[in-house]
Amino acid sequence: MARQFSLVAQAKPVSALAPATDAAGRTGGYISLKNAHKAYVVLHITQGNAATIALSLSQAKTVAGGSAKSVTATFPIWSALDVATDDTLVARTAAASYTTDAGVKNKIVIFEILPEAVLDIANGFDCIAVTTGASNAANITSAQVFIVPGRYQQATPPSAIAD
Repeated sequence: MARQFSLVAQAKPVSALAPATDAAGRTGGYISLKNAHKAYVVLHITQGNAATIALSLSQAKTVAGGSAKSVTATFPIWSALDVATDDTLVARTAAASYTTDAGVKNKIVIFEILPEAVLDIANGFDCIAVTTGASNAANITSAQVFIVPGRYQQATPPSAIAD
């Protein structure tokens, strides 16, 4: 018998950055990873202008953003730079951030986060938020975090937007 996979029980999706134009750059809501073994940040970009977009993560001690600071540890990154014609995810050089190319295309960028390797857990940092740099009003960004798997798999996983 094949093992069943449940997105909700094993890879809970959490909204991290609502779709919006990105002229000035912005920071999404903080998401707790205290109950996660791993998380994937999936960024969707509709690049309507040939201005690049810097993508990074901020870490904090609370989902309210307490003591926020930039993530400086490197993590695996993948991207598909024209999803209308090719959905192949290409592994990029591991880094603490990623900047898109200037191509006017629809894109997906994925960050793989292993909390104990990326966050300052020893000093109480267990929350992340997606941050985008200043770009152009014609560029639309959004992100979801998929927490995979929870430390304790259950029919109703714990909240990732509450401490």
